Amino acid sequence: MNIYIVIPAHNEADAIGKTLDSLVKQTHLPKKVIVVNDNSTDNTAEIVSQYTNKHSWIELVNNTSSNKHIPGAKIINAFYKGYEQLDEAYDIICKYDADLVFPNNYLQTLIKHYKADDRLGLVAGHCYIEKNGEWVRESLTGKDHIRGALKAYRKACFLEIGKLKRSMGWDTIDELLAIYYNWSFKTDDSLKVKHLKPTGKNYVKDSKHLHGKSLYILRFGFLLSFISSAKLAYKKRSFRLFKDYITGYLIAWLKKEPFLIDKDQGKFIRKFRWKNILKKIF
Repeated sequence: MNIYIVIPAHNEADAIGKTLDSLVKQTHLPKKVIVVNDNSTDNTAEIVSQYTNKHSWIELVNNTSSNKHIPGAKIINAFYKGYEQLDEAYDIICKYDADLVFPNNYLQTLIKHYKADDRLGLVAGHCYIEKNGEWVRESLTGKDHIRGALKAYRKACFLEIGKLKRSMGWDTIDELLAIYYNWSFKTDDSLKVKHLKPTGKNYVKDSKHLHGKSLYILRFGFLLSFISSAKLAYKKRSFRLFKDYITGYLIAWLKKEPFLIDKDQGKFIRKFRWKNILKKIF
């Protein structure tokens, strides 16, 4: 199976070399890797060039965008800048962050899972961050959720869900739409990926309302958005974040921001999320 990987990278000079080292050492090498240097002001491009000179399957693409580190559209726009350089000969397409260190058998294990189940649309390991000298699972979300940092899609699933949405929340809507179209997804506990920078560490203040906005445009409705915001803010131990999330939702509602999904998809997603909430309660 051909694996294509796109890595958006904004000022990742201290991490991108470690990420590429771990991909070069894979027991099953990717067919293509494109690193999108997304308006970096450090020497990210120079470091990537050292790898493109040694490995023909690694390519550098430069992109001009905002110099702010904002989640959502900026990252996905950079992903598409790389994706547009690819041909259609892939079986698996991956969007990976530029600060990950993969175990050597990572890609080979993904292929094993895909070959075992024709309806498996997404599969990944888990992100681990370093705390007090130990690597622990980054637990901002449940273990069954595939983090936005390490998404890998079967081609047919990727195309059927409409690829990736240019909005914060894209890494939730992809899984929900996969379920909507009768695809499954899987996380493998044995695949421990080192995440060198905890999620959100460098996000600027401009992004504080984006989570709430994403819940609105994904048609969660206010009550589900309230619960989701409270849960995430609790995990981050910040009531201020909860206020920011709800404010973002209300701003999007007042502005009547356009939805990312249609009414039927929204109805399905709300029903699915309520089912999971009630299952956990009872």
